Amino acid sequence: MVKLGKMLFLFTILTAFIIVGGCSQKGKNISDLNTGINDSNEASEEDKLTDNNETEKDDNSDTSEQNKDNENAEGEKEEGTVSDLPLVEGGIKGVFGLHDLYAGTCINTLAITVYSDHILENYNSITLENDMKPEAILNHQKSIEAGDIVVEYSQSTIKQLDWAKNNNMKARGHVLVWYSQTPNWIFYEDFNTSKELVDRETMLARMESYIKQNFELLEELGYSDMFYAYDIVNEAVLDDGSLRDCLWKQVIGDDYIWYAFYYADKYAPEHIKLYYNDYNEQFKTSYIIDLVNTLVDENGRYLIDGIGCQAHLYTKDSIDDYIKTLEAFSATGLDVQITEIDVSLGTWQEILQPTEENLKEQGRYYYDLIKRIIDGKALGTINVSGITFWGISDGVSWRKDRSPLLFDLEFKPKYAYFGVVQDYDHAGFN
Repeated sequence: MVKLGKMLFLFTILTAFIIVGGCSQKGKNISDLNTGINDSNEASEEDKLTDNNETEKDDNSDTSEQNKDNENAEGEKEEGTVSDLPLVEGGIKGVFGLHDLYAGTCINTLAITVYSDHILENYNSITLENDMKPEAILNHQKSIEAGDIVVEYSQSTIKQLDWAKNNNMKARGHVLVWYSQTPNWIFYEDFNTSKELVDRETMLARMESYIKQNFELLEELGYSDMFYAYDIVNEAVLDDGSLRDCLWKQVIGDDYIWYAFYYADKYAPEHIKLYYNDYNEQFKTSYIIDLVNTLVDENGRYLIDGIGCQAHLYTKDSIDDYIKTLEAFSATGLDVQITEIDVSLGTWQEILQPTEENLKEQGRYYYDLIKRIIDGKALGTINVSGITFWGISDGVSWRKDRSPLLFDLEFKPKYAYFGVVQDYDHAGFN
């Protein structure tokens, strides 16, 4: 029995050694397998970076050379990234100033709080993005109490105008008469939308009071001198040349545009130029020219000073066609301003992703467009006095999904920026 017990004890010890050794070996094999999987993943990523025409390597090839090549490629890519390049000295306004062009951007309270230094370095003109539109400056309750339209600037409007004034910025006013962002109550009896629409004469009187008060308020608050341009009527012409249906048109008639400019010409100070502003201008050029040619007084004098081109463009749009539009507008003898430019990737039907090549194409587009405008000014065929970008970066653009502006989501310069400042070598041509 003692011998049997000893034998059982030795057998148990031996079995334990075998099991432990087996588990240890099994663990080692799993670790090796995991390493193999990771290496395989890395290799597949490396394969994506190799040239499509390169002969596929066999499984036994040395991956160290492949890794080295990829590291070099990444290094070259980092070295050539335009987002790391310094901005041009003097800013966009410095480049544009050489060609007698205002450099503008639109602002809001966020922009002047977070990006103030950037705006001041690059631009010398601002447009309030939303806070001078009709709904932002018309006070409903005070209009009811007064029995007349009352213009009153909000604290947000005043904050932005104060910032601009304190920083010696010039300003474009945007906008007085528009089908959108205009409160319906201004068209109704007692400013009450449950009542009837007012008649033509009442609405003309309200329009005159509205426009008169706005220019008087600019003077009263000390802002008038910094304004050099004002969009009086916005987006009234459809692509087929007809006038857009809106309450201004319904209540006053087709001549509401003429009256808007008649009153603006009457009350705006001489230094503030008056503009008709529109989008898709390259598709309705002749219709806009037909409209502005009606905006004259009894002596044939223009009541309007200029045409505003919003220039919400796409990288697949024809630059040649757009230049023809600017030339046609300039031929009227009126001033021309680009008031809201952004250049989205692709077309409006098919928006493209911000790949390296698409961003380079955007940079080339901006470069060519700005160069053609500068060249046209020198030749006397284009009479553009200012270019305003509709936003300071893709991250705050109204078309954020289309990457349309000069700085990316991280507020780094794109090929588009270098295109605008006419830096050929970094505008996407190489």
